[in-house]
Amino acid sequence: MLHTPSGGAGDGAAATDTALMSIGTVLNVLREEFPEVTISKIRFLESEGLIEPQRTPSGYRKFSAGDVERLGHVLRMQRDHYLPLKVIREHLEAMERGEAVPLPVLVRPRDGEEAGQEPVSEVPAVARIGRAQLLAAADIGERELAEWESYGLLTPVEDGVYDAEAVTVAELITELGRFGIEPRHLRVMKAAADREAGLVDQLVAPLRRHRNPQTRAHAEARTKELAGLTVKLHTALVQTALGVRLP
Repeated sequence: MLHTPSGGAGDGAAATDTALMSIGTVLNVLREEFPEVTISKIRFLESEGLIEPQRTPSGYRKFSAGDVERLGHVLRMQRDHYLPLKVIREHLEAMERGEAVPLPVLVRPRDGEEAGQEPVSEVPAVARIGRAQLLAAADIGERELAEWESYGLLTPVEDGVYDAEAVTVAELITELGRFGIEPRHLRVMKAAADREAGLVDQLVAPLRRHRNPQTRAHAEARTKELAGLTVKLHTALVQTALGVRLP
């Protein structure tokens, strides 16, 4: 739960300033639930119009408790429901208008199903996203997507269908592009990610092949745990190599 400092007996302006948080404080609050969130990610969500923090006369961002709650809501919809930013923005705008709107869900009818029918599958319907949805979510055209695919940065799981995590990958590629990092420069990152994924898969494979159904079910949880550890190690190694410390 978020706790913000309360103002004392001073004037109203001082109390308001005390209640506002710096981006570093916001990062620490969010990392309790979202350990992989970064300042860059928060700035990106701001640039996409999903939050509008206040600014000091010197230009520093100041976040209210409402801003932090909104950020958590956005990150939760991305993590748990694989929703693209465009859909999240429309959902939040509808809520602000006082409309009682259900949480949107990305559904792709499976073979043999009619549109509108509830899919029958053990895999959540939100785990996949269509090509048109990906283009809209990343705000890119076919040319950019084709270039990213040529470098292996994005790969469809089948014709015209992508893993929903492709939305996050596309957003990060776009964000890195603002710093002059081109898709061809990211091939080394993709190669490193593939090697790390291969190591995790090698460790979890025996669990997936086990006769015990509970052991096989445990494989997914173990995969997530190992993936989280490899990401943290990768981050620490990059920080060490650059001689910097990320917030």
